[in-house]
Amino acid sequence: MEKALFAGGCFWCMVEPYDTQPGIDSVVSGYAGGHVENPTYEQVKTQTTGHTEVVQITYDPTIVQFEELISTYWQVTDPTDAGGQFMDRGDSYRPVIYYYNQAQKEIAELSKQELQNSGKYKDPIVVTIEEAPTFYRAEEEHQDFYKKNKDRYQQEKDERVEWITNNK
Repeated sequence: MEKALFAGGCFWCMVEPYDTQPGIDSVVSGYAGGHVENPTYEQVKTQTTGHTEVVQITYDPTIVQFEELISTYWQVTDPTDAGGQFMDRGDSYRPVIYYYNQAQKEIAELSKQELQNSGKYKDPIVVTIEEAPTFYRAEEEHQDFYKKNKDRYQQEKDERVEWITNNK
């Protein structure tokens, strides 16, 4: 098994797209990159801890490749928005691809360059690619949110679609 770590806005909306793919062992919501050890959701949402909301994906590379995970990432984020994602604003929602090894770094950088060169976006791709920092698991109520809170999750998805419609 290998791990991937992605920040792409609210972690509630980042779990389902990965959790439903073949070869995924687990998708865990958490925090990464800040200066506070073992942060809480209440601390991170103040935008003062330096953390991003992330999902840590454990996957079987014989079934799903890191390239496929990156491809999904580009589909569920706005890679041109460094100030957050959709209606989620602030540093804790900034888009980041974290890498655990040199191969992941190279794959992420190549994929980012290919997306920029594709012309799909008129604005530059601003997703940063950074070495994976310490991962802190989020509180239990944030795990598998889309399964445990179906109505609230659907509301979040609908708000994203509405935000995209009105702002892009």
